[in-house]
Amino acid sequence: MSVRRVGIEEEFLLVDADTGSPVPVAREVLARCTDQDPATGPVVKPEFFLAQVEVNSRPHRALAEAGAELAETRSRIASVAADAGALLLAVPLPPFPDGPTGAGTLCSPGDRYERIRTQYGAVADSSLMCAMHVHVEVADDEEAVGIVNRVRPWVPLLVALSANSPYWRGADTGYASWRSRLWNAWPTSGPTEVFADASEYHRLTRQVVAAGSALDIALVNFDVRISSRYPTVEFRVADVCTDLRDALVVAALTRAAVEHASRAHDVGVPLVGWRTEALRSASWRAARFGLTDRLLCPMTAEPVPAAAAVDTMLATLHDELADAGDLDLVLTALKTGTATAGAQVQRQVFADAGPAGLLADLARRSAGTGSYPSR
Repeated sequence: MSVRRVGIEEEFLLVDADTGSPVPVAREVLARCTDQDPATGPVVKPEFFLAQVEVNSRPHRALAEAGAELAETRSRIASVAADAGALLLAVPLPPFPDGPTGAGTLCSPGDRYERIRTQYGAVADSSLMCAMHVHVEVADDEEAVGIVNRVRPWVPLLVALSANSPYWRGADTGYASWRSRLWNAWPTSGPTEVFADASEYHRLTRQVVAAGSALDIALVNFDVRISSRYPTVEFRVADVCTDLRDALVVAALTRAAVEHASRAHDVGVPLVGWRTEALRSASWRAARFGLTDRLLCPMTAEPVPAAAAVDTMLATLHDELADAGDLDLVLTALKTGTATAGAQVQRQVFADAGPAGLLADLARRSAGTGSYPSR
């Protein structure tokens, strides 16, 4: 396969411009964003709550093109939201307390959303959260399963690199990615065991749907899954990134990991023997500390400084990043410290400027109009 196409899904919060509390204006926003043609630009969609919207990019080989599309769409939604008295925030969780109306718990209308709420109860009700999903093109389901099996050790590092949710409803959680911990309350979220082939993968997904753990195939929320809609593998682990350049770094590394896994699968390189328990432990450390502490090395499963784990990732995926034209983007961002430290930036801004300053900074950077804080 030539350079694999990538699609990026971003979820956003809609919040009150003065208090930062979620506001249920998604229908007003969506009503003014329905004229976009999926063949020529990103699609703006409803999400589970009325205080959020989702944007799906078109598939692209050049990440710069995906970034340009998403930047324009972020700016457009921010403008429409402003007309409704709201701000667009590319932030994984509501950083500020909910308002007196409880708008953050208002569910979007629709039979499927009501079925989800009935089936999952408080898990659904507490899931006002925004992720970034990355789709990477594959040839077929057999290649996809080989990739799903082999990218498992890289997933915790993607959690750490995208960690952007230290605050939740007015409190500092102590975590770099609290969203990923809340997400794990869903019954099928998290890592999977190795699959023998595509038939075994599909048999398991049918089994969890039949058992009621997933309402339907779209709610089989594995960390990495075969998409039921597109010829892709879908990574569902990243926090939505406030700065779009961070999102592109995560997407570039995701694509490189997929390509590396496919090449290894083709020549029969033995799998790195991670158990799911070790993967859960690695993802917990990534969510707790981001890039500020020790992480589990993707090759040895031993604790190492976060910088060493990232260096291992860059060294292993060097050729795949170069072949896709993404190496300079990633090296510049990671080596100069100008990307992938979202939780640290939020805490820094809060310490310097308080809640009002954090709200203003998140809004500016989400819409692409703010300067990037020094780190």
